[in-house]
Amino acid sequence: MPHANKGLTAAQVADEFSRAAKVLVRHFNERLGEHGVSTPRSRLVVEVARSQPVRLTELALAVGIAQGTASTLVEALVRDGLLERQTSADDRRSVLLRVTEQGAALAQDWTAGYELAAEELFRPLTPEQLSTLVDILRTLSAGEASAAGD
Repeated sequence: MPHANKGLTAAQVADEFSRAAKVLVRHFNERLGEHGVSTPRSRLVVEVARSQPVRLTELALAVGIAQGTASTLVEALVRDGLLERQTSADDRRSVLLRVTEQGAALAQDWTAGYELAAEELFRPLTPEQLSTLVDILRTLSAGEASAAGD
């Protein structure tokens, strides 16, 4: 049953947002776990597949993790045969990442699992609610991006 929304404080909204985020993360982790992968690993492989060739710094920024964390994950993904490193033709000091054939195939599977999880999670919302939610999230993201630039 919906709660009355009158008089909500910013802290109460943040609490509801935090609870919803935990549900989202748990559901995505469960779905991707069915494919034998963690969310961080899948996000890296899918992002490399989408934007290859890509530098580690660009990859970390795109998925929103620290460069050190990305480096550790990439090392494991290279060792597992899902990503490969290449020296840039433009700058021999620069290393570019690409997915392997196996990585590309798994990225497609993981993307399908992610899309299914998203459909399941957001099924209760009407198209209008989804549109409003996206507008709100974009406003929050834009505010964070401008605050980070200050």
